Amino acid sequence: MELQSDMNTVKEGGGGGGGGGGQKAGMKRRHEEEEDDSHNKKLVNDHSVKVASHYNSLQEVGLAARSRSRIFFMRNFNNWLKSVLIGEILEQVRGAGSQQVSVLDLGCGKGGDLLKWRRGGINHLVCADIAGVSVEQCQSRYEDMKKKSHANDKIFSAQFITADCTKEVLSEKLDDPELMFDICSCQFVYHYSFESEQKADMMLRNACKRLKPGGFFIGTTPDAFELVKRLEASDSLSFGNEVFKVSFQSKGSYPLFKCQYHFSLEDVVNVPEFLVYFPLFEHMAKRYNMRLVLKQRFSEFFEEKVKKEQHRSLMMKMMALEPYPTEDGGQQATDSRGEYCHAKEHCGRAGVKLPLGTLSRSEWEATSIYLVFVFQKIS
Repeated sequence: MELQSDMNTVKEGGGGGGGGGGQKAGMKRRHEEEEDDSHNKKLVNDHSVKVASHYNSLQEVGLAARSRSRIFFMRNFNNWLKSVLIGEILEQVRGAGSQQVSVLDLGCGKGGDLLKWRRGGINHLVCADIAGVSVEQCQSRYEDMKKKSHANDKIFSAQFITADCTKEVLSEKLDDPELMFDICSCQFVYHYSFESEQKADMMLRNACKRLKPGGFFIGTTPDAFELVKRLEASDSLSFGNEVFKVSFQSKGSYPLFKCQYHFSLEDVVNVPEFLVYFPLFEHMAKRYNMRLVLKQRFSEFFEEKVKKEQHRSLMMKMMALEPYPTEDGGQQATDSRGEYCHAKEHCGRAGVKLPLGTLSRSEWEATSIYLVFVFQKIS
């Protein structure tokens, strides 16, 4: 169903602010003690294998299956947010005078952002990921896109690389050894690198070393302060709801690197991840002449961008929010008790136009874990 162009939006719990002083104090500024070198290497290899194996094993599903997913609207919401981010950064790149735009998609997965790059009219794309099966599917998607494009609709050129970007130097694998990028995009991936300083630094090197002066490193990643805040508020070593669960092995002390937790999200993600202590991330990025220009929780980014008509229009087109109430007696994404209390309450206010655009309480809780970041290379 199509929502009204002036659709109201409502979110659960107001989104909340970023991590406060209590969480920051909890992120202890220390490195883990040195372990036996061979044992350490084994752990590193095991984690890389787990990540690659998990994403390689995910089945490609069609639109019909995705539309039945419990987190259908949340996934669309996250996609909308990435679309807005990518679109606005491309505008800035072109505004600075770049005519031929080259992009590095670091952790490209199965190619979920290919269409965004096509709509953005870029000229060249390099896709890199640790999961070989995902890279093959990404390349296949690109080839299909190319076949279906019209003669007057020139599609960008592309290179596809299977590599562990936390351990391998990506520039050595480029077809064009002189290639420089306007943008590096790293969506829902960077946190895997915070297993060690070496891996996090190699990921940053691959992301930033070959950016042009004025180029951008953009991405999305879990907010460590928010994760720690929720863990500390929990009576156990885990927290979550009907769509996601986060489990830690301990709490009270959080090392800068290798602070592992397990994250599961419906049938999409089920893999170990690492906390990214953002002040350290920002500090490390300075080694590559990068300065932070934007860091916002998803809730804050959403509140700001939804004010623009073009972004609201795209949100409706992408079905990034669920209509509440549904028309013709249709079902919401879930019938669990209390999942739409926030929307129901909003409906009762004077002057509110229906339907509202919202997510269920569980989806808001899941997506509000994340933040968006933008770094720019200093000229």
